[in-house]
Amino acid sequence: MKKNNKTNYLSDSFSVVSSYVRKNIAKLIVFIVTFICSLLLSFLHTATSDTVSTYSLAEYEIGQIADRDVIARKSIPADFENEISITKGEKVIKKGFPITEFEYAKLKRMAEAPAYIDYRLFADTVLFMMLLSAMFFFLFGTTCLGYPLPLKDQITGSVFFVLTYGSALFVAGKGPFQSSMLIALSTPAIFFVFLVAILFGQRNAVYFSIVVSFGVLNAAGGQLLPFLYILASSLAASRIVRRINRRIDMLVASFVQSALNCVFLIVLKIAFNSPLGDMVALLPGVAFNGFFSGILCLGFLTPIELLLNTSSVFRLMDLNDLSTPTMKKLLVNASGTYTHSMMVAQLAEAACNEIGANGLLARVGAYYHDIGKMDNPEYFTENQTGTNIHTEINPSLSVSIIRSHVKKGVETAMALHMPDRIIDIIREHHGNQVISFFYNAAKEKDPNVNQEDYSYTGTPPSSKESAVVMLADTVEAACRSLTKPSVSRIEKFVQELVDSKIANNQLNNCGITFKDLKLVKDAFVQILAGYYHSRIKYPDQKDPDTGLPDNGSAGAVQKAPDAPSVKEDEKEEKTEVEKASEAPAEKKEPSPKNSKASSKEKSDEPGEKETKKGKNSKSGEKSSKSAKSDEKDKTYA
Repeated sequence: MKKNNKTNYLSDSFSVVSSYVRKNIAKLIVFIVTFICSLLLSFLHTATSDTVSTYSLAEYEIGQIADRDVIARKSIPADFENEISITKGEKVIKKGFPITEFEYAKLKRMAEAPAYIDYRLFADTVLFMMLLSAMFFFLFGTTCLGYPLPLKDQITGSVFFVLTYGSALFVAGKGPFQSSMLIALSTPAIFFVFLVAILFGQRNAVYFSIVVSFGVLNAAGGQLLPFLYILASSLAASRIVRRINRRIDMLVASFVQSALNCVFLIVLKIAFNSPLGDMVALLPGVAFNGFFSGILCLGFLTPIELLLNTSSVFRLMDLNDLSTPTMKKLLVNASGTYTHSMMVAQLAEAACNEIGANGLLARVGAYYHDIGKMDNPEYFTENQTGTNIHTEINPSLSVSIIRSHVKKGVETAMALHMPDRIIDIIREHHGNQVISFFYNAAKEKDPNVNQEDYSYTGTPPSSKESAVVMLADTVEAACRSLTKPSVSRIEKFVQELVDSKIANNQLNNCGITFKDLKLVKDAFVQILAGYYHSRIKYPDQKDPDTGLPDNGSAGAVQKAPDAPSVKEDEKEEKTEVEKASEAPAEKKEPSPKNSKASSKEKSDEPGEKETKKGKNSKSGEKSSKSAKSDEKDKTYA
């Protein structure tokens, strides 16, 4: 029995691993290629470095008491340039004895011989790179990153790492770069961190900073000073460019990075009690490295943005411009959709800022989420001026037109070479939910109608930004039909809409939490309450249709800042019903006061009735004369 359980466990484990490999074969290939490239660079460095038994030749000198035995593992014959020969198994230096000039010459001969490679040092590098690769695989996995790393992002990060690691190995121990800090300042780590932070986000930049710092640690032979310097400066670089919105901001970031590089160098030199004699040469070097990295990043950013088609802050700012041809066409062809998109953008950006998501990405995604409606704008409610076309056609045809705007929007966005994350928002802003209005209409005709035929063909949101745009789109459209939009009613209505999305499994794959949804709902309510707030009418304002004084609208009443509760609204509605039921009796038995009214008062009777009808409190019982005096006391809105 135990054997069967063990066999089943191994079989299940193998199936899980094989399934993962099939799904991520491209990413695994990139990972393996990066690892092999790093090992080749390490092998080349080991083969050309002056090392003997994993120790640098610089650690030995003539007359020094040897602290270890060095035994030749290969025979090196004498040649025309060097008469010194070494026999395999020969003890070149002996522990506890001073190193003679002849023994030092043999050590030098071993270190400089092309055929003599310190495989022990290379084996140590292989083990280190295996651990570093495991760290890379973990940090850039879905668990730490929060989302699956796209293949192009992984390729870009791998290329940046190999270039940084290779530059550190190239200058290590070569000529004037004997100082470990000179190794650190000569690597383009800050430049690549700038690029990663702007192209892929701050979290990616932080993880990249950690990985590349450990790469420099291995290249510098395990010295902590360059490792800590690269780590500190790289983390600072990822933070500096976090909030930049304009390309000119990179110039400021370059100056700040230069100053921080100098501070990090001074602090580390003092903390490690390192000699300060080379500070005159190092300080200008690290300052130039920080400034030049920012300027170089600004130059390389545009072509890399276009090559990778990323949603960087600068690319999003370009798309945020409402004067683009696409937005102008949307305004002309579908003005209602344009207005709707503007409102959705405001809601989505505010909500994303509350939950720590990318507000700029959500705003731009909301601008373009309905660009598929430009071809047939008259089929969508916000663009209709009176006649609803859908009343004249079959529900199945209506559904095919309505849900096709998602597909057309994705096609238009791809034709415009928009970033993938914007296209994802367009594709996912309706998810795969049912178009209930037409589904119910079709179900009345045929109870056996298929629900999938009346559902959107997209996918549920895969990011917080996409989920917020979906909620903002639903809330903005639904609240337009809300009567008496008080704060309490808006809040209750928004909660019902959010609960509906949860019940329909539209928010399962976006990583949004209930805490986030609470913040999103509060942000929506705050904006919508301000948008639908009541206003006071201007004095002597008239109805444009009748030309009579327009005193009977609900908007003519100035309400208190605190909106009435739902119960109060129900009471008001009940009062209006009671008044309507009592109206005939009042007409049959007019009061003496009304019968004695002057002709002037009779002429004001329509306005008086409209005023009574519009008011929801006891002020509706006032006479027309008192109503006029009240209007004079109201302030302008």
